[in-house]
Amino acid sequence: MHKLALFLSLASAALAQYKSEPAGAPPSELAPGISQALQPQGTKILAGNGGVFCEVWFRTALPSGPKPTDQTITLSIPQGALVGVIRFPGQGADRRGQTIKPGVYTLRYSLIPVNGDHQGAAPQRDFVLLTPAADDKDPSATPDFDALVAMSRKASGTPHPASLSLWAAAASDPLGFAKQGENDWVLTLKIGDVPVSIILVGKAEAA
Repeated sequence: MHKLALFLSLASAALAQYKSEPAGAPPSELAPGISQALQPQGTKILAGNGGVFCEVWFRTALPSGPKPTDQTITLSIPQGALVGVIRFPGQGADRRGQTIKPGVYTLRYSLIPVNGDHQGAAPQRDFVLLTPAADDKDPSATPDFDALVAMSRKASGTPHPASLSLWAAAASDPLGFAKQGENDWVLTLKIGDVPVSIILVGKAEAA
């Protein structure tokens, strides 16, 4: 009985591990303008069982926005700006534990509101919201917060948008994909000359 419990524990730990490898070109389902704004090669995230959890592609460069006046904002990007694209070949999930149907989604920048509903969700307010790529065709669009949330609800299928935590990485942070803390797997890379980190697999402690 003890051996069985140990085996199941080890098997669970193995399946909980993730790794990254290069992905190919951006998905063909994207509008041409979106696809042309992206880097030619993405990143593929593999689960411990060898299956693909997701693939991501980021812009060649981030658009410049107003300088933050709040220390909890780490990036100077316009509200609603396109940051990248993510594809889930199977069922995906965001950090709230909301399931996301297989498909291709754009990633657009937004700040979480300063209210009690999001207390403790992350130390920073920077996030990206997922929106169905079939409904998002303009790389230059910058939807306001309410419009972007409405778009993202189509990805989550719930009253809450589908979101991933994003922040400006330090210049000394190593690039690559690694586990941070108990629950999060973080990809750190450069978008243009800006180092950023994004949690692709994880669960928020509070949201």
